[in-house]
Amino acid sequence: MYKLNNHLLPNYANQALKVCVVGCGGTGGFVAEGLCRLLEDDVVLLLVDHDHVEERNLVRQNFYKNELGMLKSEALARRLCTKYYRRIAYLTNPISMLDAMPEIIIGCVDNGLARRDIADKIIKNWKSQRLYRGWWVDAGNGHNFGQVLIGNCPTDYIKKTFETKAEVCYGLPLPTEQCPDLLLELPPAPACAEAVARDEQSPTINQCVGALVLEVVRRILNGTCSWVQLSLDMDTGTLTPTLATPENIAAMLRINVRGLTYEREEEKGRR
Repeated sequence: MYKLNNHLLPNYANQALKVCVVGCGGTGGFVAEGLCRLLEDDVVLLLVDHDHVEERNLVRQNFYKNELGMLKSEALARRLCTKYYRRIAYLTNPISMLDAMPEIIIGCVDNGLARRDIADKIIKNWKSQRLYRGWWVDAGNGHNFGQVLIGNCPTDYIKKTFETKAEVCYGLPLPTEQCPDLLLELPPAPACAEAVARDEQSPTINQCVGALVLEVVRRILNGTCSWVQLSLDMDTGTLTPTLATPENIAAMLRINVRGLTYEREEEKGRR
């Protein structure tokens, strides 16, 4: 009888990598700088955002007064490129405009339309190639709480994704299919954004969630990530993980756990 615990996401050792940060505001700006320290110099780092730096952003986002009026993605790319002596690309078009799929997509957006763009890009890749071995790490937060969701696979394709003997997980539901309500979130109106900047979000919550994102990416890169979700509550001081196990995913999707697991043929022959 095989055990169904502690499945790890596969790593990217000895592979050429492209890491893409979509959304360079509250959380994304801190993630982008952390990645400059975390990633090897040959890893391609791409920042995607079409918004401009505004005065209200200076309270809790990774920007400075001399960057007011600049595109967020461009401001970060230029500053971090100089600070860390590495090449950083930036894009002001939607991620759907990318030709090649990044191995890691980090979503730091605050609305369902932007998340839909990421989901559609991954789903299109599955329909054309029936495979995506990368990962979408989605970050979101409220006033004093946050969550990080990890996925790469539309539920229509999520079959036999857990290799039981090696305890490796190759596929997890897309963040938007783990939490469908994410697609219902509307872009914040200017008045709402002003309220957030004043007092409706903790000035440190984005940095806290950004640190969780960086830890997830670090573990994905070295093959030690065993999570599908992380939930942070700063009011209670708790961090709650959800492990990437067949049982948890089956319960999440309301399907039979046996449809998620498989053994390699050579391993069956040795039993």
